[in-house]
Amino acid sequence: MLRTALRNVLAHKARLIMTALAVLLGVAFVAGTLVFADTTANAFRNASAQSLKGVAVSVRADEATTAPDVAVPDTAGGKPTTALDTALVRKIRQLPGVDSVRPTVHGQATLAGKDGRPVNADTNGQKLATNYQPGRDGNDGHYPLKEGRGPTAEGELALDAKTAAKAGYRIGDTVRFATDGPALTKKLVGIVSTDDPQVTAGGTLTLFDTRTAQQLFHHPGQFDEITVSATPGTDEHALTDQVRALLPGNGARAISGAELAAEQSAQIAKNTGYLTKTLLVFAGVALFVGVFLIANTFTMLIAQRSREIALLRAVGAARRQVVRSVLIEAALLGLVASAGGFVLGLGIAAAMRPLLNTTGAALPDGPLVITPAAPLASLAVGVVITVLAAWLPSRKAAKIAPVAALSSVDQAPPARALRVRNVLGTLLTGAGVLVMLYVSTLKGTKESNLMAAMLGGVLTLGGVIVLAPLLSRPVITLAGRVTTRFFGVNGKLARQNALRNPRRTSATASALMIGLALITGLTVGAHSAQHAMANEATAGLTADYKVNYNTTRGLDADAVGKIARVPGVAAAAPVTTAQFGTHGEHAVITGTDPEAFGKTARLDFHAGSLHDIGPGRIAVSDDFAGRAGLQVGATLDATMGSGMDSGSGKATKRKLTVVGIYAKTRTVDDALGTRADVLPYSVTKQFDNVLVKAEPGKAAGLERTMRAALGDSPLLKVRSQEQLIKDNNEEVTTVLSMMYGLLGMAVVIAILGVVNTLAMSVFERTREIGMLRAIGLDRSGIRQMVRLESVVISLFGAVLGIGTGTFLAWAAGGLTTTSMHDYETVLPWDRLAVFLLLALMIGVLAAIWPARRAARLNMLRSIQAS
Repeated sequence: MLRTALRNVLAHKARLIMTALAVLLGVAFVAGTLVFADTTANAFRNASAQSLKGVAVSVRADEATTAPDVAVPDTAGGKPTTALDTALVRKIRQLPGVDSVRPTVHGQATLAGKDGRPVNADTNGQKLATNYQPGRDGNDGHYPLKEGRGPTAEGELALDAKTAAKAGYRIGDTVRFATDGPALTKKLVGIVSTDDPQVTAGGTLTLFDTRTAQQLFHHPGQFDEITVSATPGTDEHALTDQVRALLPGNGARAISGAELAAEQSAQIAKNTGYLTKTLLVFAGVALFVGVFLIANTFTMLIAQRSREIALLRAVGAARRQVVRSVLIEAALLGLVASAGGFVLGLGIAAAMRPLLNTTGAALPDGPLVITPAAPLASLAVGVVITVLAAWLPSRKAAKIAPVAALSSVDQAPPARALRVRNVLGTLLTGAGVLVMLYVSTLKGTKESNLMAAMLGGVLTLGGVIVLAPLLSRPVITLAGRVTTRFFGVNGKLARQNALRNPRRTSATASALMIGLALITGLTVGAHSAQHAMANEATAGLTADYKVNYNTTRGLDADAVGKIARVPGVAAAAPVTTAQFGTHGEHAVITGTDPEAFGKTARLDFHAGSLHDIGPGRIAVSDDFAGRAGLQVGATLDATMGSGMDSGSGKATKRKLTVVGIYAKTRTVDDALGTRADVLPYSVTKQFDNVLVKAEPGKAAGLERTMRAALGDSPLLKVRSQEQLIKDNNEEVTTVLSMMYGLLGMAVVIAILGVVNTLAMSVFERTREIGMLRAIGLDRSGIRQMVRLESVVISLFGAVLGIGTGTFLAWAAGGLTTTSMHDYETVLPWDRLAVFLLLALMIGVLAAIWPARRAARLNMLRSIQAS
């Protein structure tokens, strides 16, 4: 029987090639994920080891606070201050066993390229900035020089090589950048190399001398981190204890190099583990779709080899031997396909890092790492999946009676009743629908709600798959009427061929249905979320532009005046926010100029109006009024300021009168007052943004003019309503694109399933095709018949997939309403139409080879086939 299995594999290579491809693609996804996970973890470990090389103790400042009372050259609101200063550095240097001390300043600097556009404006790459620390030789070992020298004066900086190339800068050029607001310029004096994964993954690195870095990001003499190297033989833990003894009571912590390495190792394992699990879920979907193709292939092969199997039974082969022969055949196929899949998976693993880095993943460079577990797991998965998928067909093969050897090979096997399957499918689908209807009443994304949604989705999908043979008859009959009307007898034959074996048709269509159901569900959910986010981003907003900095720093009154004086600006409404509380409810109050605000925004007032707002008089949203029990005319003892939660004493009591109630929008928070009443209590003491209304016909050219008026800082954002919507939807769009790519593998496998089913169906109907040719159906008619059959099957899968995916998206949509109050299911009709057209294209493309093969069959030889 082993020799029989080997002979069957070699004898049916062409018929098994699509099945092998399905296994190969599924295993490639698994192998690529496993190798990618090992490669990424190893690259992170290497990068971590490089950054921790020689580090015995690391001292890090706790989260920075602001020190508005410290006199510094720049600014309102103060700068972050840390507990790590030059005095502490000197004390640590004097400890016994200390070899060297490296005090570091961390910050962010957004660069403008030579073309004036911010570098990495279209990506999520990091914008790192730090201090260059030359040693005795004048070089910084952390950042080896490639050209020029390190920065030593206030007007100088250095860039890493990739950043300089992206921005178009060379040594001697003047570089324009921003750290927290207005644009600054410095001379480029050096270009360095770095192995920091955040930079090598697409981020930027800007280096300043230590004094300049402190002025830009903190205060003179302050640092974010101090790393300590020890002399040989020094006890790391003892040195760490000595460093801890020098630290102030709070504001900093010291950790040994070994402890830091363990922390980073655990974090690496956590991060890569989450990513690996996510990718393996999609690999599992691809393999699950492949199961339908494998099972379909072996079912059809066994039906076509019924005489051969019957002869084996007649000469003494036991049922167990027949089962074993089919399973050995499946195992051999799985082994060969899995080996090819693993090789392809190496290419997938190599492509994943640059692909994910385009989304800001910041994955470090590193060689591919192939551990023994990856190929062994890949081969095991491929073989096990193939054998399991072939198990039911092998049992059918064992039931073939020896007397079947007298039957013709192309005689159709007797149809089995579908009653049990239909009952089971009805129960599964009914249970899934009930669970999803229950999910539609839930709010929030807590774990129990998500688990209920997953259970309902699995039950619904499983039920539809089991019910597919029953559903195929009405759907395909309806489609067949269309094909018959437009294509005559060829369309009628295509419909009858698709209905001939409902199990086979449904198995083929189910593979496509699963992929399209998931894609449709994601598309409907994402489109609905984008629609809700677009409404929230622009609800109540009539301004043409929104101006703000891409940092926590705001715009000062001088900037607001400059915007208002730009020719073509009809109104400029500055907006600031502060914490606000009354009647036990905490909220956010927005401060603005009511007159200018009325020209840039539209509020729906239930009582009062925008004109009633003035000094000491505020309007509140209907939501906050309901929570706090407020009405027009109420006088509040309001608590305002950033310290109202912490008890720091920074909060202030104010008496305010409610003069209006409006419908809450994203443009205005829980309460609205004048800027004079709110600005003193905001965190930055500056305006968060400015809403700008253009004069009629002047909006098109205002963006560049306003940028120029404010110094054209790389951090400045001047966005129209369309850009606000795009920015809000950007993350959803990126995730959706990745999901399409990951689920695309399942759709490709489904296409192979359609091709395989049609090709083997053509072989099975060789005599029938010959008879059709004999009675006058020409080659083009044969090709058209096979194409239409493929299209009908593909459309059946698409209808099931789109319908199921839409239902699941609608039922689960309610879980997002706590984070998106305006969420409602909105069907993207254009994309659903594209999916239907895609199904049509899949049907046509999948039929190319089978239709050509059917049309080229010799008429006489086909009639004589037995």
